[in-house]
Amino acid sequence: MKPISGTRQMANLDRILASEEGLAPSSGFVASVMERVREEAVAPEPIPFPWRRALPGMILAFAGLVWCIAQLVEMGMAAASTPTPVRLHPDSFLIQSVKGAGWAAAALGVSLLSWLLARRMVGRSGLI
Repeated sequence: MKPISGTRQMANLDRILASEEGLAPSSGFVASVMERVREEAVAPEPIPFPWRRALPGMILAFAGLVWCIAQLVEMGMAAASTPTPVRLHPDSFLIQSVKGAGWAAAALGVSLLSWLLARRMVGRSGLI
């Protein structure tokens, strides 16, 4: 295929574009757009955000976050300064927490199974 020169290519493009029909909006389009513009022009301004009321809460939340981080750093420094002995057998509190994790896992498993059963039953009924 032989490349077309730039001016000839533009002439072909102009010819193709000139042969297409002109686009015109559908009936009532301009009227509906102008109606929306008028509605927006007379609409009241949005209510401004109450920064004066929200700012104390934001400052308090930020101060609480800074306090929590400071406490974590302080606890980390205290834990790093005191050596802890290495124990070869698990403590009773560790065993109790593992038992609690087992019960939590069992509850999550039962919840998952009941959800899957409900989805299957609803799927068969044609509700979904």
